[in-house]
Amino acid sequence: MTKTKTKIEKQLRKKNDSELTEIIILSKKFPAWIRVAEVLSGPRRQTPSVNLSEINDGAKDGEVVVIPGKVLSGGEIDKKIKIVAKKFSEKAREKLLKGNVEISMIVEEIKKNPEGKGIRIL
Repeated sequence: MTKTKTKIEKQLRKKNDSELTEIIILSKKFPAWIRVAEVLSGPRRQTPSVNLSEINDGAKDGEVVVIPGKVLSGGEIDKKIKIVAKKFSEKAREKLLKGNVEISMIVEEIKKNPEGKGIRIL
């Protein structure tokens, strides 16, 4: 089920976190990123937390994987991918940097790649 931009806007008014509102506003402007706005505008308890093993299973080599939530440290990454997320746990960040996996925040990636070329949202 997809949300309308009006519904996203209504839910956005309830958010107090300035970083989160910036991500939602920016992502709803671009069709490729609208799914990120849908997920983040919803209730916080429904925001996904994804382990590294789940990312490794769902990604292919060379992909840009977008997690509209938090990346947790469970598991390993053995593929050459770029992970873009709202948050990274400290252990996950350490593992990814040791494993030479490129990481980025959602806002930075939207500014670099507004068309969403080559992204996969998990």
